[in-house]
Amino acid sequence: MPLDARYDDVLGPLRSAYDGRAAWRDQHAKESWKLAERQAFRSLLAPGARLLEVGAGTGQDSAYFQASGLAVVAADLSPAMVAHCRAKGIEAHVMDFLHLEFPPASFDAVYALNCLLHVPNRDLPAVLSAIRALLRPGGLVFIGVYGGQENAEGPLEGDEHVPPRFFSWRTDALLLELVTEAGFEVVDFHPLEVGEGRRFQSLTLRAP
Repeated sequence: MPLDARYDDVLGPLRSAYDGRAAWRDQHAKESWKLAERQAFRSLLAPGARLLEVGAGTGQDSAYFQASGLAVVAADLSPAMVAHCRAKGIEAHVMDFLHLEFPPASFDAVYALNCLLHVPNRDLPAVLSAIRALLRPGGLVFIGVYGGQENAEGPLEGDEHVPPRFFSWRTDALLLELVTEAGFEVVDFHPLEVGEGRRFQSLTLRAP
């Protein structure tokens, strides 16, 4: 995969990779720090708020938000992942980040955990704009990704998914620059060292 990859280039391989590992991922227990990040974001949202989870995977987080009293919609590019979401009783749609076919200003919040790291830098501004367009004024966004050490893009070496997934790792400075340029206010940013050499960037944003 070239370092100047575009989102359209990585969509097909990503879909195949996640379709092939959907059942495995659904059985995979979430780490405690991910649960804490999820709960912290939930605490910011009013009862009954309408939340869109993008890159929802098998719907574990969507199911949590729905059980906590939110009106939840899930979207993922993988049909196999979406099938798992629907089996949990979640409204779910097969959609990628640049084709989120919902009415403008129809959500109070968007949750994006470990999915925007699959979007090449060249297309992340368009994806962020698409997400912002779906939010009501003052709506909140959670973005969680791995990164912070350097700016690098390409397939993950040794990836157990087939084909290997494309990743874009961003420094704190670049990530904050991109979300600010997209018009978001940064409510909170904090990095976490989460083991195995991984560094997690946690962002909570507010739409204008």
